[in-house]
Amino acid sequence: MAKFITPQEAAKLIPDGATVGFAGMGLSGWAEGVACAIRDSFKETGHPCGLNIKQGSALGDWGYGNQFIGWDRSRNPNGPDPDPSTKCVRGMNRLGEAGPGLVAKWTSAHVASAYTLCDQIRANQLASFCLPQGVIINLWREIGAGRPGLITKTGLGTFVDPRVEGGKMNEAARQCGDEVVKLINFEGEEYLFYPSFNVDVAILRGTIADENGNISFEHESVVNEGFAVANAAKHCGGIVIVQVEYLAKKETLNPKDIKIPCNLVDYVVWDDDPKHCWQAEGNYWEPSFSGHIRKPLNAIEPLPFDDRKIILRRAAMELRKGNIVNLGVGMPAEMARVINEEGFTNDIIMSTESGMVGGVPSALPSFGSAFNPEAILTPNDMFDMISGGGLDVTCLGIGEIDKDGNNNVSRMGSRVTGPGGFVDITASTKTVIFVGTLCGFNKKTQTEFPKFIDKVTQISFSGKYAPDTQSVLYITEKAVFKLIDHKLTLIEVAPGLDPEKDVIAKMGFRPAVSPDLKEMPAEIFQEKWGGLGKTMLA
Repeated sequence: MAKFITPQEAAKLIPDGATVGFAGMGLSGWAEGVACAIRDSFKETGHPCGLNIKQGSALGDWGYGNQFIGWDRSRNPNGPDPDPSTKCVRGMNRLGEAGPGLVAKWTSAHVASAYTLCDQIRANQLASFCLPQGVIINLWREIGAGRPGLITKTGLGTFVDPRVEGGKMNEAARQCGDEVVKLINFEGEEYLFYPSFNVDVAILRGTIADENGNISFEHESVVNEGFAVANAAKHCGGIVIVQVEYLAKKETLNPKDIKIPCNLVDYVVWDDDPKHCWQAEGNYWEPSFSGHIRKPLNAIEPLPFDDRKIILRRAAMELRKGNIVNLGVGMPAEMARVINEEGFTNDIIMSTESGMVGGVPSALPSFGSAFNPEAILTPNDMFDMISGGGLDVTCLGIGEIDKDGNNNVSRMGSRVTGPGGFVDITASTKTVIFVGTLCGFNKKTQTEFPKFIDKVTQISFSGKYAPDTQSVLYITEKAVFKLIDHKLTLIEVAPGLDPEKDVIAKMGFRPAVSPDLKEMPAEIFQEKWGGLGKTMLA
């Protein structure tokens, strides 16, 4: 039976130098109260310190907006009014807020949302490693089952490959001596081996705990990998701490609703402060995210007409009725609103790597959640489906593109981001669509800069390793490119544009040009479209 403790008592249980596992996505599954107590303990006593943090998905809020987005006023009628200028400090940012020394090493698939720790990465105050999201999430299962690690082709040819960078994101990681991935040969083929590691503490969050310590995810939008992280910690002889918002009498929860059983839970922290129990970065609780209601689809706002909408319309033209489609963070997630506006939400199955199947995926600030999902899988199960080729199409972002079709979304200059599920998804999806503007825009200098450059800073997607059976498109507002014979090839140009002056001149290299160069469909450049059915139902 679990012991019920305060956040402050939980912080004292964590030894210096511990390897600590977290689960969740955004703020879903994030134990904010425990994190704040760890921060405060470090500031006051210097302990715990030197932590080795392990997480799969992004856990933070990007530092934009204010912490009262979606605030339920009835929960705090006398609280302060929202201040739009307030910078968020939530999620993994709490540990960075404590200053250098609390975290010594940090392994995650995506780090950009925790900007306070990213500052420490740039200053080499902690060692940063980035691995594919599906690899980390399913590595928890390998650890919990007592297996030596995970063998997969995911990551070959990318920055994760030991022959490239080995997932090391800064000089501190290169100097610390840790090797988080190895190249192996198995029955004549190249694979990457991600070794298991010891887990001392698991810090998790659910919605409800009963008196025995059984954990329900009743209000969570993501049924996260908390079970796998807890099981890994228990296998290693570590402890499991779970924060919850509500308590229930024993034997009153539906057994099917229990996501972490009491035998895996050592300590429960009851923290019903609404600011510590956010369902997602932008919502305290959106009931259509967790399956409690189904929201009318006409309540979902359409995208404004701009370059992004034009790009996403052209991308949507690659979809066919019945496709299973993954939408990535940023611009790609907004394709859901284009599809919904066109009236074809029920003709395809949209999904996200967090485990959402069906419905309309949400974009930031609540990416990973979905309005009206038909099913909510664990991310472990979702990545098994992804890696097994269960997706027909994925739409993901453009960071930097080079002449070989490589795409970098994981590190831009000094800005460390990480790939999230990008590496896993692009490795095994039949049709890959990358979307983004042809050029970037620097707001400080008010100037454009090229995004299609001679050589990318980091390889998140390798054009060289893309299988010949995979269709890879790069869609911008001015042109469409395709990976042909592992080379970037111009295949379409926007109406009225000159390929040389308006496209190629804005690139850092000369792409191959298709002998059958076409014009992008003119109708997608009009404010009203209504033409998705022509291709969707083809």
